[in-house]
Amino acid sequence: MKKYQKYHDKELLCFLAAGDDQAFTEIYHRYWKLLFGIAFTHLKKTQLAEDIVHDVLACLWKNRHCLEILSLKNYLASATKYMVLHAIRKNMRIENHAVIMNEPVSGFDIENAFHHKQLIEFVNKEIEFLPERCRVIFQYSRDKGMTTREIANELKIATKTVENQMNKALHHLRFSMRKMLQSLFNFF
Repeated sequence: MKKYQKYHDKELLCFLAAGDDQAFTEIYHRYWKLLFGIAFTHLKKTQLAEDIVHDVLACLWKNRHCLEILSLKNYLASATKYMVLHAIRKNMRIENHAVIMNEPVSGFDIENAFHHKQLIEFVNKEIEFLPERCRVIFQYSRDKGMTTREIANELKIATKTVENQMNKALHHLRFSMRKMLQSLFNFF
């Protein structure tokens, strides 16, 4: 049995490219603490940091045949930072959406909060009129904060299809809002 601890990163990468799972195990043991530290420092959430390290290393294994890595340590650290940034952005989208869709913004008076609630109800009603596929895609984006690529992977469809359905949903909502506003202005 080979003593993988003695090998340099470049040698481990060669073994990894050949599908050597023990080389992968050595890379895992060599770098998981560093990667976890990077992720946890920014996220302050143990489970999320562990998930990101798992995803980075799973991606390394999955793409082992086509990767051209000059520095394994730098590659893994950069991949972890990228995944952390992606998680932070996703969390921000979800939080911003929650604020926009569910909570009146501070400084609103009661009348504005009431109008905000009515507007949300109108949008939710209009979403129900969307074709099923279009509605599902829009709700994945709005309610779960998923990206186009994540929705495409979840529904096993092309990203272009997701983009087209999102555009269709947004067009419908804009048209409905325009009609509602015109009827309000005509009323006054």
